Amino acid sequence: MEFYQVGKIVNTHGIRGEVRVKSTTDFNDQRFAPGQILYIVQGKQAPVEVKVKSHRQHKGLDLLVFEGLENINLVEQYKQADLKVSKDQQANLDEGDYYYDQIIGLEVVDQEDGTVYGTIKEILSPGANDVWVVSRKGEDDILLPAIADVIKEVNLDQKQVIVEMMEGLI
Repeated sequence: MEFYQVGKIVNTHGIRGEVRVKSTTDFNDQRFAPGQILYIVQGKQAPVEVKVKSHRQHKGLDLLVFEGLENINLVEQYKQADLKVSKDQQANLDEGDYYYDQIIGLEVVDQEDGTVYGTIKEILSPGANDVWVVSRKGEDDILLPAIADVIKEVNLDQKQVIVEMMEGLI
C-alpha cells in the first residue's frame, strides 16, 4: 500500500493519550476529523492503522486522540512517528496544486538557458509561501521560494520544475 504524509507526532499532551501533531497537510479539518483513518509509520515497522477519536488545535499544533489509545502509556511509543494516509484517501487538488511527494525529487531547470541547478530535496513552510530546498552537488543548497515569479512550470511527466532565478537566490 502506498502512503502520503499528513503530519508528524512530535510529542504527547497530558495523560489521556492525546498527541501533538505538526501538520504537513493543507486539509487539517478533513484529515484529522473524528472517524478518519490514519496510519502511524515508524522506520521499517509495519504501519499501525488508527481511527481519530478527537481533534483540536492548540498553540499552532493539532492535538489528536485515537480510539483505543486513550492513555499516555499507549501513545508514548509513537513520538516522532509519521502520520500518513493511504493513496486512495488523497484529496483531488486544484490545477497547479501539488502534494509534497510530487515535488520532492524533481529536477530544477532554468527557463532561459536550460541550466540544471539540482534536485528538490525538501519543502519548508516558514510562512506566507513554501520554500523548496534544492540540493546541488558540491555546493550550498538553494532556497527557492514557491512563488509565481520564480516557479514558471511544474512538469511531473518530465520530472522537472522550470524556474526563473531571481537575483540573490544563488
